[in-house]
Amino acid sequence: MNIKYIQQPYHIQTRLTSNVSNDKQSVKQSFQNILESEEAKQLKVSKHASNRLQERNIAIDDKQWEKITNKVFEAKSKGVNDSLVLTNNAALIVSAKNATVITAMNRQEAQDQLFTNNDGTIVLE
Repeated sequence: MNIKYIQQPYHIQTRLTSNVSNDKQSVKQSFQNILESEEAKQLKVSKHASNRLQERNIAIDDKQWEKITNKVFEAKSKGVNDSLVLTNNAALIVSAKNATVITAMNRQEAQDQLFTNNDGTIVLE
């Protein structure tokens, strides 16, 4: 049996390897960008706000959190840095700039309060 080996020039092999490597790198970067953009659209709850939500027995379901998150990011896109978010059962102070809930209180507590240093208000049902 007679076997012939065809040897390719080195530069062709390097080019092929480099293209595959570049494709893998671009897929990896695209996935990383998608992952970061999804993470960036999540609202964080500070430890203080988390404690207030628990202490005051304020329950906000996933659907409501999704609405709050969407509105906060919409407000951020319009230049709002800090906002008051009012729902049926809660008042939240949110840093739109940092996508973080700073504090929370129930609506009865919020009824006679003065809220300062915010540049946007979001009212949700």
